[in-house]
Amino acid sequence: MTSPWSHMRQSGVADDIDFEIRGEDLQFVEIELDPGESAVAEAGAMVWKDASIEMSTVFGDGSGSSSGGFMDKLIGAGKRLVTGESLFTTVFTHQGQGKARVAFGAPTPGTILPLRLADVGGTLICQKDSFLAAAKGVQIGVAFQRKVMTGLFGGEGFIMQKLDGDGWVFVQMGGTLVERELKPGEQLHVDTGCLAAFTPSVDFDLEMVRGVKSMIFGGEGVFFARLTGPGKVWIQSLPFSRLAGRMLAAAGSRGGQNRGEGSILGGFGDLIGGND
Repeated sequence: MTSPWSHMRQSGVADDIDFEIRGEDLQFVEIELDPGESAVAEAGAMVWKDASIEMSTVFGDGSGSSSGGFMDKLIGAGKRLVTGESLFTTVFTHQGQGKARVAFGAPTPGTILPLRLADVGGTLICQKDSFLAAAKGVQIGVAFQRKVMTGLFGGEGFIMQKLDGDGWVFVQMGGTLVERELKPGEQLHVDTGCLAAFTPSVDFDLEMVRGVKSMIFGGEGVFFARLTGPGKVWIQSLPFSRLAGRMLAAAGSRGGQNRGEGSILGGFGDLIGGND
């Protein structure tokens, strides 16, 4: 019987790790470490760990060596701050014998994408809050979109995370995840919030929605992401910003006290029922 654990065994900067993705809609990744191996994760992402795995909080992304200077660590931390992440990450290192495991959970419903950076040319560009965990040695940086349209109106797509290295990374996507392989010159239009990740060979720009009616009554954004191949693109069906917006709209100005939600009478039913 084939083991469910996925393996990475190659020379490189990042630690070699084994892992398994568990769950369907509310997933977590379980990472298996050999003695001396480490994994890096966002603060607060841990679900559980074996006692032989020690935790340490580091300034920045935890990818640099202990001999790195303060300025290197400061720059790494600054990059994380720009993308909306904490200044600190947590490093989990196996200090015992045999195998040990640690698990990290996504904060929102969706999919965890395991990706070996060596398989996509060493770099992945993703939404600014996508990073969940990685093998120690993966660098977390910033990808600024330099084109005029994207820089001025990019919104969610303007500042993105850039993950560099050769090891495994685990990025969290909202809802269902779709992977598209674009041929040279092939274009794809994606809602800016639904664009989860892409490889650097993909050209990313914004395009304005055509037609006044579409802009006013279509219910979509004024701009969408225009992606031109070659390269890989990952699309998420439910970005957290969309989920949060629906929750706030449903709660209304009364802090979620709309007991008429789902009623055929709607707001008028609140008046009859005495909710207002």
